[in-house]
Amino acid sequence: MSSVAPLRITANAAPNACVLIAEGVLDASTYRTLRDTVVKSALDRPAGVVVDVTRLAAPSPSAWAVFTSARWHVSTWPDVPITLVCEHERGRLVLQRNGITRYVPAYADLASAVAALDRPRGSVRRRARTAIPRPLGRAEARRFVADSLHAWGSDDMSPAAATVAWLLVDNVLEHTLGDPILIVEEIGGVITIAVEDASSSPAVRRESTEGGTDVVAGLAIVNSLSRTWGSAPTSTGKTVWAILGPENRL
Repeated sequence: MSSVAPLRITANAAPNACVLIAEGVLDASTYRTLRDTVVKSALDRPAGVVVDVTRLAAPSPSAWAVFTSARWHVSTWPDVPITLVCEHERGRLVLQRNGITRYVPAYADLASAVAALDRPRGSVRRRARTAIPRPLGRAEARRFVADSLHAWGSDDMSPAAATVAWLLVDNVLEHTLGDPILIVEEIGGVITIAVEDASSSPAVRRESTEGGTDVVAGLAIVNSLSRTWGSAPTSTGKTVWAILGPENRL
């Protein structure tokens, strides 16, 4: 008998939302799979993510924290709301008692969970996405960012944003074998540069104990050029992102 608890995740589409149906057992062996799938769905930029947990069992109540963990990973960017559906009251009470609904609300039906995702939108969010072929790499990353920001009338942010894109893509090319996916977003004058890759190792800015110089020089520069940056695990690897505001212009 297998020691790995079964977990089945089915993705369905709803207007402006991604609906995930999770069935089976949530425990230490399936926790990361579920978390990373929810994070990946949020990073794909729907208006929100709904997870139906009606037929999901957690032998340990603490395992339900998978949803607060997923929400934390996307809370700064892209700040996509996550809601839960549990058709039985017993399950919703367990979620409430364990503090999950403070950050990820739970509803009795799908319609209510999807409706709860609606929230006032301010500035229009613009988004461009492309695969960066390894032979073109850094130059293609800079060109794609410059062209995207020019089309959106944000040329003043191009030098800093293109440099960040170059550094993040360079990091992927140096440490992984696949072609990175580059994402550029603009909303209200704030730019986000994000790069997806197939490595599950998180991007970490390290400092040497000898002299305090940065070993990962690229991420040190990203840190200095951006308002904030982070790394989110996904079901296919990770996404490293950086947010630049007007104060980061070069």
